[in-house]
Amino acid sequence: MRLSFPSRTLRRPAATLGVTAAAALLAAVQLGGSPAAFAQSPNAVPNAVAHAVSGHSSPTGNRYGASPAAASSGMQYGGGPVQHSPKVYLVYWGSQWNTDTNGVKPYMTSLFNGVGTSSDTWSSSTTQYTDSSGTGPTFTGPVLAGSWNDNRAKAPTSAGQQSIASEADKAAAHFGVTGNPDAQIVVMSPHGTHPDGWPSSGFCAWHDYTGSVSYTNMPYQLDAPSGSRCPNSALGGTLDAFSIVEGHEFAESVTDPQPSSGWVDSNGEEIGDLCESNFQRVALSTGTFAMQPLWSNNDGGCVITPGGPVS
Repeated sequence: MRLSFPSRTLRRPAATLGVTAAAALLAAVQLGGSPAAFAQSPNAVPNAVAHAVSGHSSPTGNRYGASPAAASSGMQYGGGPVQHSPKVYLVYWGSQWNTDTNGVKPYMTSLFNGVGTSSDTWSSSTTQYTDSSGTGPTFTGPVLAGSWNDNRAKAPTSAGQQSIASEADKAAAHFGVTGNPDAQIVVMSPHGTHPDGWPSSGFCAWHDYTGSVSYTNMPYQLDAPSGSRCPNSALGGTLDAFSIVEGHEFAESVTDPQPSSGWVDSNGEEIGDLCESNFQRVALSTGTFAMQPLWSNNDGGCVITPGGPVS
C-alpha cells in the first residue's frame, strides 16, 4: 500500500525500495528576489518571507517555497516510528569532493558534532513526538556518528532517486547501520551535480526511506542559482543553506523517518515544513549556525527553543 495525500505527488522507485512510506521532500522554487533578501536582520528572517514546504512536483504540500502553508492545527501521529536515539552519517558522494575548497565538510562536521549536545536546545523540540512505544527522541551527545568519503568514482552528474537511494544503502552497509531505525544517511552530492534534477526540479533537499534506512538527498547548496529559495547566505554566512536545509531534513527524519507514517499535520506537512522563515543563529558547542524554527505542538507554533518565542 502507498500512503498518499491529495495535495502532493509521492515518489518512490519501486524496483529497489518497495516500501509503504511516502516520500517527504524539501523543495525550492525560484523567486523573484535574491538570496540577500533573507539577510534583512542580523539575527532572524522576518515572517514576510513566504513559508515553503517539502515535495517534488505537486504544487502544494511539502515543497520548500512553493506556496504559503495553510493554517495548521499541529502535528498528528500516523502510527509509524520515530528515531529514539538519532545518529547522522554523512557520505560525501564522488571523487569531486577531493577538490572542494569551500569548507563544506568541516562545516557539516561541526554542525552535527554540536547537535545533540547539552548546548543544543534547538533539537529538543523533537523530543515531544513519541511513537507507539510511548518513547520519543533523546539526545545524550553529538549526533554525528560517522563520515565517509566515497571517492572511488565520480558521483553521477544527474543521479536519479533510485541511484541516490542506492548510495544511501551502500553507505549504510559501510557504516554497519543497515536496518538501524535510528540511523539517517545524508547523501552529500558534490559541486556541479544535479541529484534528482536539482535545482531545476524545484527543491533544496528531501528525505525518504530506502526500505532499510532513512536518508536525505542533499545537493550542493552553493550551486543554487541567484533568486533560488535555497537560503544561501541567509544570515550572512557563506554556508548558511547547508545548516538551514540539512537541519530541516534532520529534524523531519527524526520525527518522520519513514514518511509519512510518523508526525505530519492534516496537510501532510512535517515539523520543518511549517516553519521555513525566521531563520536565526543557533549557538552550539562547536560554533554558531543559521537554523530555522521547528513546529512544536506543545508551544502551538514554530520555535527555535521550546518554551521560547513562537512565530
